[in-house]
Amino acid sequence: MPKVPQMLFLLLCAWGASLSANDWPHWRGPSATGVAAPSTLPATWSAKENIAWQMPLEGAGVSSPIVWADRVYVTSQAGDGRRQSGRHPTLAQGVDPATAGESTLVATPRKPRTTVAFVVEAFDRATGKRVWSHETAAEGELPPVHDKHNLATASPVTDGERVYAWYGTGQIVAIDANGKTVWSKHLGKDYGPFDINWGHASSPVLFQDSIILLCYHSPSSYLLSLNKRTGAVQWKIDKPAGVESYSSPLVVQGPAGPELIVNSSTGVESFDPATGKSRWSYPEVNRFPIPVAMVDGSTIYLSRGYRSSPYMAIRLGGAGDITSSHVRWRVPTGGPYVSSLVHYQGVIYMGGENGILSAVDAANGQRLWQERVGGVFTASPIAGDGKIYFVSETGETVVLTAGSAFAILSRNKLDGHFVASPAAAAGRVYLRADDRLFAVGR
Repeated sequence: MPKVPQMLFLLLCAWGASLSANDWPHWRGPSATGVAAPSTLPATWSAKENIAWQMPLEGAGVSSPIVWADRVYVTSQAGDGRRQSGRHPTLAQGVDPATAGESTLVATPRKPRTTVAFVVEAFDRATGKRVWSHETAAEGELPPVHDKHNLATASPVTDGERVYAWYGTGQIVAIDANGKTVWSKHLGKDYGPFDINWGHASSPVLFQDSIILLCYHSPSSYLLSLNKRTGAVQWKIDKPAGVESYSSPLVVQGPAGPELIVNSSTGVESFDPATGKSRWSYPEVNRFPIPVAMVDGSTIYLSRGYRSSPYMAIRLGGAGDITSSHVRWRVPTGGPYVSSLVHYQGVIYMGGENGILSAVDAANGQRLWQERVGGVFTASPIAGDGKIYFVSETGETVVLTAGSAFAILSRNKLDGHFVASPAAAAGRVYLRADDRLFAVGR
């Protein structure tokens, strides 16, 4: 088999799905782009209309749902955690956050309890019936977090055989299709406490037989690859103390093989996901690197994060410092603080904390339009079926018609606090509020 097709095949196996599978195996979807596989997706809904089902969750959290075959999986935290001391900055600036549509508190779990546990729930995709619930007791001292999230922030990932759930204490668990533990580890005990200013947020990524975890925290910063079947360490790359990231890693296909992309406080870096060896770097200091890169062909697009973030397009396949060789274009300001970009049919869409949506030409970064719609957009947008979906914290989803012109197709409101990014598969959009899950579309 020729090299490139073979590598593409391996990557599809690693991601756990192809576009035709119509699943959503991790928080950026079947091809790690935020774009759904082809199907007719809903355009309008309300609390009483076009909702297939909704289910309360055992706990609360801001992780995104994932979808595989006949199941939908979501994680949450049951029981109260610890709040980081001091002032908690809001995303909305110069206005009352509540008036702007920003909530600074995660919903209280519906079942009060004296201890903290982490929960994975599996729901029947067709009916919403809870199939099983898996609970992991929180161990050790709980790391403090920002008001806007808790220790169930990392989204789970699945390869169809197991669901892998990671929590802000450093605990990770592999669960089989029947809801039973296959293996578990506690990275907080193995390598030091998960200590990062506003709490751990990075989600895991699968590659071939490994699960890769980004642990860029203040006292101990490292990238770790575990065997997905056993939990055994395959490689560990240590970084200097103080290198931080709230972002999630991404595996993409580069000209010379697969690349593992990391957005961190020191810049953007590419690694060989099989060995952890560094391939290239784009050095650029960033205080709060949160968004995740997305790929289209041989190019990745990303916002670095923090207020009025730079955003850029970088060609894959570089070596060493690629600042002058592989940056296709870069816009110095205007990108989202928290949410990631989505690229769809040649256009990059973004929504931020100031209630403004915008679109740029993927070929050159030039702005196509910018419009204020109101709301605070912490969730990352998704695309599919000629539509772009932006979910605000107050539960209003603004649906746009994809294209180079600004066109609102609908505005759809549900009750709840929505920070988690949506999922879409097989004709439905899945929206996760802190404490409940909605399946939109009949």
